[in-house]
Amino acid sequence: RAIADTQVSISTAKKIQRPSDDPVAAARVATIRRSHANNIVWGANLDTGLSLNSQADTAVTGMADRMAQARELMLAGANGALSAADRETLAKQLDGIAEALDGLANSSTASGQPLFSTGAALAVRYSADIVLAPVPSRAAVFVNNGVSLSQMARDGAIALRGGGAPAINASLDALASGIASTADVLGDIGQRGARLDSMRTVSRSQDVDFAAERTQLEATDLSEAIALLNAQTLTLDAARAAFARINRRTLFDLLS
Repeated sequence: RAIADTQVSISTAKKIQRPSDDPVAAARVATIRRSHANNIVWGANLDTGLSLNSQADTAVTGMADRMAQARELMLAGANGALSAADRETLAKQLDGIAEALDGLANSSTASGQPLFSTGAALAVRYSADIVLAPVPSRAAVFVNNGVSLSQMARDGAIALRGGGAPAINASLDALASGIASTADVLGDIGQRGARLDSMRTVSRSQDVDFAAERTQLEATDLSEAIALLNAQTLTLDAARAAFARINRRTLFDLLS
C-alpha cells in the first residue's frame, strides 16, 4: 500500500492525496485555495475599477481642455473692439463646448452603464475590508458651486451676445473657478487610480505567495519520492525473499 501511495504521489505530482496524509498541511492548502479564489474575484474588480478610472481620467482631461478653451474664447470676446458678428462666432463656439461637456458628462462604460453616476459615486468592493469608488459622481465632476460646467459655457455665450462687460467678467470668473475645480477632480481621480493600482500590485504579489506556499505544501519532491519508492520496493523484495525462505523450511528442519 505504501508503494502504491508513493506511485500515485509521483504520477499526480501531489504528495497530499487525502487530508489524513497531512492534516495540518491539508487544512492550510484549503485555506490558501479559498484565499486565492477570493483574490481572483477581487482582482477582476480591481481591473474593472482601473479601467473605469482610466476612462474617467480621459474624459476629465478632455473636459479640462474644453474649459480652458472656453475661457480663452471669453477673454477674446472681452475685447471691446470686436463686432457683434465676431462675438456671435465666439458664442457659437462656446455653445459647441457646452454640448461637448454634456457629452462627456453622459459618457458610458463598455457595458453601456453611465461612467459618472447621477447619484452617489458607485463604490466597488476590492477586498474583505476595502470599498472604493473608482470614479467620482457626475455632480462632483461636472458641477461647481451649484452650476454645471456646460451651463458656465452657455452663460458665457449669452454674455458675449449681450455684449455687457459685467456679464462677461462674471462669466470669466465662473470659468476660472470651473477650471480650478477641474484640476481638483483630475487630482482626485489620479489618487483613486494610484490606490487601485497599488492594491492590484499587492493582490498579484499575494497570488504569487499563495502559489509558492501551496506548491511547497502539496507538491511532490520527485527525487525524494523516487528514492522512497526504490527503498520501499527493496524492502518489499527483501520481505518476500525472507517469507519464501521461511516457507521452504519443513518440520524436520525445525526439529534438527
